[in-house]
Amino acid sequence: MNAPVPDPALRKGRLKLLLIAAVFAAPMIAAGLLTLSGWQPEGKAHGQPVVPQRNLLDEQVRVTLDDGTVYPWRDRQPRMTLVAFTGPTCASRCLQQLSAIAKARVMLNRNQPRLRLLLLGPTPPGQTVAGNRLTLGANPDASYLLGRDQAARLAEFVPATPDSVSALLVESNGTALSFYPAGFDAAGLAQDLQKVIR
Repeated sequence: MNAPVPDPALRKGRLKLLLIAAVFAAPMIAAGLLTLSGWQPEGKAHGQPVVPQRNLLDEQVRVTLDDGTVYPWRDRQPRMTLVAFTGPTCASRCLQQLSAIAKARVMLNRNQPRLRLLLLGPTPPGQTVAGNRLTLGANPDASYLLGRDQAARLAEFVPATPDSVSALLVESNGTALSFYPAGFDAAGLAQDLQKVIR
């Protein structure tokens, strides 16, 4: 008995089905191979990821504000914190960088309330300090809460260079997300903030 000869239309249909399956499977297979090889895509973030990941709330990192209260890493409403660390002294370059950070917050427009600014370290001379707040210029939105890292648990983020500023972006649950070392690009920080605070 002779084997049936496959219908050419049936064979052509099967080939099309296999090609369609290959088109959808190829990107998933490529992604799997890249992941297994250890390659990870580079994001366009300007800050450095904090590795190993740290949760300041879980670690009980205690920051005392100048009015004696303890800074709440987790606020009543979900708000991120940008911690600015000043070096051993804070003069003109430090003031310029602090002003740029405050401007980045103001540029968030209606999302400004979703970001708190916290300053740890020496303050720039000649600026308005009232209670536990440092206000730069006349804009009250460009103000920092002033505090102290009680047990120096955040010392690794403090710049050693005088008249410099570094920054740490902290999620509303206390997880440290990104570190911006001294000399960071404030425009890049502003771009990162626009991406994560929506």
